[in-house]
Amino acid sequence: MPLTAPAPVRRIRFDRNELAGAFGDLGTDLPLLIGVIAASGVDSAGLLIVFGLLQMFSGLWYGMPMPVQPLKAFAALVIAQKIPGRIIFGGGLAIGVSMLLLSVTGLIDALARLIPKPVVRGIQFGLALQLATLALKEYVPADGTAGYALAAAAFVVTVLLLGNRRWPAALVVIALGVLYALVFKLDLATAQRAIGLHLPAWHVPQRADIITGAILLALPQIPLSLGNSILATRQVIHDHYPERQVTVRQISLTYALMNVVAPFFGGFPVCHGSGGMVGHYAFGARTGGSVVLYGCLFLVLGLFFSQGFAEVVQIFPLPILGVLLLFEALTLATLLRDLATSKADLTVALLVGVLCSGLPYGYLVGLVIGTAVYYAMRRGWVGLGK
Repeated sequence: MPLTAPAPVRRIRFDRNELAGAFGDLGTDLPLLIGVIAASGVDSAGLLIVFGLLQMFSGLWYGMPMPVQPLKAFAALVIAQKIPGRIIFGGGLAIGVSMLLLSVTGLIDALARLIPKPVVRGIQFGLALQLATLALKEYVPADGTAGYALAAAAFVVTVLLLGNRRWPAALVVIALGVLYALVFKLDLATAQRAIGLHLPAWHVPQRADIITGAILLALPQIPLSLGNSILATRQVIHDHYPERQVTVRQISLTYALMNVVAPFFGGFPVCHGSGGMVGHYAFGARTGGSVVLYGCLFLVLGLFFSQGFAEVVQIFPLPILGVLLLFEALTLATLLRDLATSKADLTVALLVGVLCSGLPYGYLVGLVIGTAVYYAMRRGWVGLGK
């Protein structure tokens, strides 16, 4: 099947609102990338450069704030088990080929028809719960009393300026974080050691690593990718861009192609994501320009600052990232509002969200149980009201 552009006109704009929106997903991506580099020892130049280029590809291709994110379940397993780079690249290629098969055979369309909207909303709600928990338990308390004060100031600024097109909230909050870092955390010696030109290296995943990566990393990731990266992302596009006829097959195709290419250049496996798109949109982005700008940030980091990347980025205060992440979570959670008129649909969404956020393999469990409960209600086997 030919890969066709999802819209006849690609809308790209570069202004302060697009720049503000570019930081809407930073709180999710940055800690995962740092954790993966530290745990696996992969070359940070290749990882950052490829990540940045894929952002730019996605923004230009879709013409809307459709960012690229590290695969979350994949990254969590890499960090927890310190899985080496060769298996990461093998697993990335495995998940790319798997998604390509789902796309070209049309199975992804059948799954989209099978899984109802309340389950998709529940997956988004589950992600919101996880992001909010991460923000409040890990990021906001990271710098002690000073961090709480910084987070409180950032929260107030965001509440006052969210939606302001003249003074975008994210730019003011990021500026506050940069000022704090320069005054309290900057180590010039560390920063100087990080500077230097670096390029990605060529990798060819071996058969054994592809098989191992598929079993250890790709299989746990696929349910989350189906639910959040594809179905929930398509729903967010419908919410914010109803005139854009982007299909689940188009989303799964770009997801697949990115992961078929990335491993050969040392890139970490990636996806599209409803949370990332909501984050960009919430902080002002309306076109693909925000994602292109976001990609440029990682491209510059990879080319010129990758040697000491993990150390250098530690100077940016986590409480600021926590506030950005919290508002991304709140925006995701508010998507439940379109189910408010149906008690049954809202119950299914809440059930799915709790399962997704609270159980091992929760996205798979939530997807299966939520879909089963939904159709059981439709057939009158379970009565939850209307």
